Amino acid sequence: MRAWFGHRRRIVGGFIRYKWLEESFTVATSQGNQRPLPASDQFVGYTLDAKHVAWLRVCLLIVMAVLTGRIVYLQGIRGAHFLTAAEENRIRIHAIPAKRGLIYDRSMRPLVTNATSFALNLLPNDLSRQPEERDRIIQSIATLAELPVADIYATLDEYKKYSFEALTIQEGIPLETALRLQIASADMPGVRIEASTERSYVNLFAPVTTSTPNSLAHLIGYVGKLTKNELEEKYDLGYSPSDRIGKTGIESSYEDFLRGTYGRRKTEVDVTGRERLVLAEDTPLPGRHVVLGIDMEWQRVLEQALARALRVSGASRAAAVVLDARTGVIRALVSLPAYDNNEFIHGIPRDSYAALVNNPDQPLFPRAISGTYPSGSTIKPLIAAAALQEGRITPQTTVLSTGGLEVGQWFFPDWKPGGHGATNVIKALAESVNTFFYLIGGGYKNQEGLGVETITKYLRAFGLADALGVDIPGEAAGFLPSPSWKESTKKERWYIGDTYNLSIGQGDVLVTPLQLAHATAIIANGGTAYRPHLVERVIDPITGEVQPIEPQIIGEAPVAPAHLATVRRGMRACVESGSCRALADLSVPVAGKTGTAQWSADKKTHAWFTAFAPVGQPEIAVSIIIEEGGEGSKTAVPVAREFFQYWSRAR
Repeated sequence: MRAWFGHRRRIVGGFIRYKWLEESFTVATSQGNQRPLPASDQFVGYTLDAKHVAWLRVCLLIVMAVLTGRIVYLQGIRGAHFLTAAEENRIRIHAIPAKRGLIYDRSMRPLVTNATSFALNLLPNDLSRQPEERDRIIQSIATLAELPVADIYATLDEYKKYSFEALTIQEGIPLETALRLQIASADMPGVRIEASTERSYVNLFAPVTTSTPNSLAHLIGYVGKLTKNELEEKYDLGYSPSDRIGKTGIESSYEDFLRGTYGRRKTEVDVTGRERLVLAEDTPLPGRHVVLGIDMEWQRVLEQALARALRVSGASRAAAVVLDARTGVIRALVSLPAYDNNEFIHGIPRDSYAALVNNPDQPLFPRAISGTYPSGSTIKPLIAAAALQEGRITPQTTVLSTGGLEVGQWFFPDWKPGGHGATNVIKALAESVNTFFYLIGGGYKNQEGLGVETITKYLRAFGLADALGVDIPGEAAGFLPSPSWKESTKKERWYIGDTYNLSIGQGDVLVTPLQLAHATAIIANGGTAYRPHLVERVIDPITGEVQPIEPQIIGEAPVAPAHLATVRRGMRACVESGSCRALADLSVPVAGKTGTAQWSADKKTHAWFTAFAPVGQPEIAVSIIIEEGGEGSKTAVPVAREFFQYWSRAR
């Protein structure tokens, strides 16, 4: 029997159904042991019945639904997100720092410059995702930059939320080192060497920048890298982890003017993060220039005079202020000792910073605006003005000074044994007669004095005990005592002796050198209080547009011009015949008042002097303090003399 295999197709429910058959010649009758085949078809194989086909159809529909839903989610609902992510992987937008504005003195002499520098930056998002490769790159960077590996990892961890921003690892890199790093980092994705500008602060005592401390540091301040907290506050304003910001002084208070407007560069990068194409670029706009009222030569002369006085007296701390009495512009602002603000540009080493902070003379402290001291007798012109205005005295009122006043068991002395004799207000200011001011301030027996409330009212009107709003940070407010303060703080009642002490600037009254110069300027100009300020104008470097900072009147002294004129005559008499006689031979007439402030039972007194000039048409007010300098007439007046000698020639 000959047989063969074949197949036959049938259409079942729209699907092709196969039957595999074994066909043969059939025998209708038995032949020997052969039997005839059954009449029905016989086959071997596998078939899908209707039930299995239905289940298969359901499964296919479920799979198709899941795939369709996923496509809708990825392409529709989350499409914008993934498109942005893809663009971020392909497109980079970098800030282009603007050149920071310069700072000039009143004669347009630069007090700061911008120098080209290079920085080593990391872009965390472009670093390798492979831990071994990432570690290799960071180790290589640390070796090339001579930095601890731990410091780099710490920086990456600290700013991990800013993975698309450049993180500065090292700055102030010399050109040769920058070139070497650029070549070495060619196969290091995420590593960039970028050019930038850095500040360089001019020293008063050298033709070029040096690392010598000078008093300009306190008023100019310095820029530094943003702290993490500063970055979080400023990030939405366009600041980045690699940015710098003004920390103190003018650099801080005029940050918005000096910073400029950053540009933006849009680039396309490859899979390794290397830039391949610049797509767009917005040019940065440089910061505006700030012109101070400071005269660099006045500052230099005043600082040198103060430094000499410190050496002669054996003291180590001093401050001085020169104000334009007509506008409130600060012409010189000296605090000694000083520091070198160039040390802070790249981040000062910990040991150097610790040395500054732990120095007992506090070189970082801007004592001209922040130091508070008992005023000593420099407050007496203000007490005299108040007494004249309140009618307690007239220019002709005479008091007999016999050496002091006795109140019960207490004795309040004059500084001159035996007293000064018959004294009116002019002589009282010229010779600083304590008895006169005890009487007009606190009264005696049947004579009524101003009293503490009236005294403090006038002192506030002259700018004491309140911050004046100078345009750099750190200004102190000073302090005026009161009966309620003493009762709550010292648990003691207010005595007549407290009023006497307040009347001569002793006890708990505290003023800053800036406040005393401000009060002296009010006396000099006839009663107008101008807000002290350092900046005179701001200049746009592109358009040349000048934005002046106009003088701002913040008050008027409640004293008649005639009474202020009497006070000015008394301060002039101090130069002609009193404790300021060392200034009598100057070519420009000066009026002033010395002060010797007691503040410790076992340490030397502070030496004060305040003055204005010229007497006829006052232009400037000057206040000087030498901490623990002894008597004002012996230590502070010589500083004023040296300055006024220079000023009379240079004005």
